[in-house]
Amino acid sequence: MAELKTQPTLLNVDEFIDSVEPEWKRDDARKVLELTKKITGKLPTMWGNSIIGFGRYHYKYKSGREGDWFLAGFSPRKQSMTIYITGGFEGQEDLLEKLGKHKKSVGCLYVKKLTDIDMKVLEQMILKSIAKLKKRYEEYN
Repeated sequence: MAELKTQPTLLNVDEFIDSVEPEWKRDDARKVLELTKKITGKLPTMWGNSIIGFGRYHYKYKSGREGDWFLAGFSPRKQSMTIYITGGFEGQEDLLEKLGKHKKSVGCLYVKKLTDIDMKVLEQMILKSIAKLKKRYEEYN
């Protein structure tokens, strides 16, 4: 089975954020960094060359595929801030309605600017996502 391409690296998180342009996106990245550090109590790690992840858990699917992934993470991409959270947690739809301007996929939220969303709602979503992952997967740190 192919190994997951996105792995933890030794790249420097602060140097990566310092390279984000324009300045308002860099500022947004720093705000999400601090929020996620506070929520997880974990230090950030670069996953690949553009994702900042916090903590880690081991997953194993019924198919036999398994690997490691971060509990919470984000990436300040060109189009929008990508915030990685697991879906299907209790109250998700209500929180999405309260969040503000965003797009979503199965495991990500996409936000153009943090001023477009309610940061308290984002905090609740990250907390609930982590709680779901910890309940589902026993091996995490």
